[in-house]
Amino acid sequence: MAWSAPMTAVANSAFTASQFNAYVRDNLNETAPAKATTAGTIFVATGANAIAERAPTRGLIGTAQSTASTAYTDLTTAGPSVTVTTGAFVLVFWTAHSQNTTANGRCFMSFGISGATTQAADDTWALTMQNPTATTNVRAGGVHMFPVTPGNNTFTAKYRVDAGTGTWTNRQLFVIPL
Repeated sequence: MAWSAPMTAVANSAFTASQFNAYVRDNLNETAPAKATTAGTIFVATGANAIAERAPTRGLIGTAQSTASTAYTDLTTAGPSVTVTTGAFVLVFWTAHSQNTTANGRCFMSFGISGATTQAADDTWALTMQNPTATTNVRAGGVHMFPVTPGNNTFTAKYRVDAGTGTWTNRQLFVIPL
């Protein structure tokens, strides 16, 4: 069903059941309240006079896990990872605590995308957390708006260091599909 531009009323003309159904009932069924199926969702325009329900999604891994890899990799527990149905754009928020065994060593947290879109984790949008001492724990967060191919897309956090061994805790990834 599609939304229709309302008709123009003409004085002394009958308003038929068919017109009511097309211009009132059917148009009301194209509104956000009529299309809402899940609490906490948002609506985005998918074209002229068209909307779609989208569900923001979050992943969390609280346990401390480490790597010494200088290339993006999974930790022992991969992720966090979330799968969402997207339009052409998403807002991605990610955050973590990190610590590096090397003074001034940097810990990187990025994410890759798979599904309708394929994109490897990259430093371009990575959190870069530099620890001034080997015992300093740093918390950082980032946000980025990405163009994606509409459809089901999975976002998975990835990690690397430039020296030493990095440890991450309270890793979170939030995706708001637009």
